[in-house]
Amino acid sequence: MSSDPDPSTAPNRGPLRSFGRIKSRALKPRQAALFDTLLPAVALPDPTAGPLDPQALMPGASEVWLEIGFGGGEHLAAQAARHPDALMIGCEPFLNGVGSALRHIEEGGLKNVRLHADDARDVMGALPDASLDRVMILFPDPWHKVRHNKRRLVQDAFAVEIARLLKPGGRLRFVTDWKDYADWALERFERTPGLEWTAERADDWREAPADHVVTRYEEKKLGDTAPIFLEFVRRR
Repeated sequence: MSSDPDPSTAPNRGPLRSFGRIKSRALKPRQAALFDTLLPAVALPDPTAGPLDPQALMPGASEVWLEIGFGGGEHLAAQAARHPDALMIGCEPFLNGVGSALRHIEEGGLKNVRLHADDARDVMGALPDASLDRVMILFPDPWHKVRHNKRRLVQDAFAVEIARLLKPGGRLRFVTDWKDYADWALERFERTPGLEWTAERADDWREAPADHVVTRYEEKKLGDTAPIFLEFVRRR
């Protein structure tokens, strides 16, 4: 029998961790150095210390995007380079991924990225209502076993929080290469007040959106299906 606490009976323990390891190998020397030199300049303020004001993080930002679980940072950096006037907030608890993202930020000379090297849910809780133009969740940990499904990032309360954060007309993109997780996420997002699935035909979830950035993780094809792209809009 699993010793994991039941979220419904342990309200004071906070949400279950939705990610696995936070470090898999020693950081490369260059990446380790960037934790000391670059991360302090691009790190978000501690979201547990008080509310976050996106406009204070990047005054005059045309849009504010949030990527939850940015992996190695390839997608986050590419979108930041394409949209230099938009503030890109990236959250990732996996330290090797943060180190990789710091390298991409340095190499691209990116000034519009802010990182949180921990659980994205803390950041979400500190952001004000209707403060985000886009939320991106690409290939989150699938937690295959039924007894572990409660650890999946996408839960009903999480979906409600996304709806709270998106501006009217704001968009959510969820991508997975596991069929069961796609069904799971679609069911929860569709029953969330304020979120509307934009698909009109099968190709809308089978084909990558025009602005999608293929990462090395996606190229490994570790799931049981081709990537499934679920797009939602915040109803006005």
